[in-house]
Amino acid sequence: MSKVVYRKAGRRAIYPLVIFGAVLLFGGALLNLFWPKRTQIELENRKAAQFPTFSIEGLLDGSWQSSFATWMQDQFVLRDQWINAQRATDEIVFQKVEEGGILIGKDQWMFTKLFTVDDSIQKQLDKNVQAVSDFAAKYPGKVTFLLAPSASVIYSEELPAGAPMVDENAMLDEIFSEIGQSADVLDLRDVFTANKDQYLYFKTDHHWTPLGAYLAYQQFCTLKGLTPFDCAARESATVEDFQGTHYSATRLWNVENDSITYYPLENPMTIFRITGEAQYEPETTENLINTEKFSTRDKYAAFLDGNNGYSVIEGNGTGSILVVKDSYANSFIPYLTENYAKIGVVDFRNFKYGLDSTIAQEGYDQILILYNFQTFIADTNLIYISRPSTIQTGS
Repeated sequence: MSKVVYRKAGRRAIYPLVIFGAVLLFGGALLNLFWPKRTQIELENRKAAQFPTFSIEGLLDGSWQSSFATWMQDQFVLRDQWINAQRATDEIVFQKVEEGGILIGKDQWMFTKLFTVDDSIQKQLDKNVQAVSDFAAKYPGKVTFLLAPSASVIYSEELPAGAPMVDENAMLDEIFSEIGQSADVLDLRDVFTANKDQYLYFKTDHHWTPLGAYLAYQQFCTLKGLTPFDCAARESATVEDFQGTHYSATRLWNVENDSITYYPLENPMTIFRITGEAQYEPETTENLINTEKFSTRDKYAAFLDGNNGYSVIEGNGTGSILVVKDSYANSFIPYLTENYAKIGVVDFRNFKYGLDSTIAQEGYDQILILYNFQTFIADTNLIYISRPSTIQTGS
């Protein structure tokens, strides 16, 4: 009777696997070492981490290792492609509807997630409402408050099923009720809902489109008795393939790119370097639409060349207006050139002063406060609007 002999697997059998693993490990490390390094991560609109300067102190306290790990994450070979593949897997295989604080809705819509308003945000909101109310009471008859609703309010049917968003409508009602006691308020919800079949918000970005801004501008003109900018009499231009901030967070595999249609106006804008309370030094004068930025990833930044602390635009109308704003106003303000001779623009992210002396020194006739809802409720800089300031001699 023959015996069956079972031979134990020898060490030689695992050598190919070990060698293959070693090639992958060290080959990948070598490839990553010589892979071209970048200074900017375009998809995320931020600077890429650079190789950290070595120091014994940093090695001992762990900061060098932490910086090295961040550098590895940012400079890893084919980083963007790996992230895109992972995000596509999350959505297709696991049916994930949230990524990076963004909700992935129907028809390639993307919305900023806001499920709760915690105590810290509620306290900040209360401060902001009080600050705007106090400011408007100081300038009776001059102040208009425009708070743009979120896209999720106008296109709620496009949200993922069952998404427990906060009751923004109730919060807007309360905000308008309080601020409306001392300022004119513009509530856009009805007119936006009636025109929701138009292209009012970007799908890949948190801003409204220039068309949404124009619809809001028309309501402002109606309130103020102004003749609106005539789009039919102007030639427009369109920039394609815009992928905004929401896309950067989600990397939606079947993204529907946005487009930006704008009017190539030639009104000069002076951006000021702020040296003190109501003291400004002209830094640059350029067109209010920086068309060079349409060729970059952050295409929306073409409007007003981004978010500057204080700038002044020369318009074609009469009188003057000061716009206190977040970035929603950037695509709105160009239309105001039809109605005002001077348009001042303040963004408190880069302007840490009250407005009293600026208004007195520049002689602004009207003031428009324009924010979007989600910025307004949490903005820690808006409280500067109610801080008193003294008139100083400008440069």
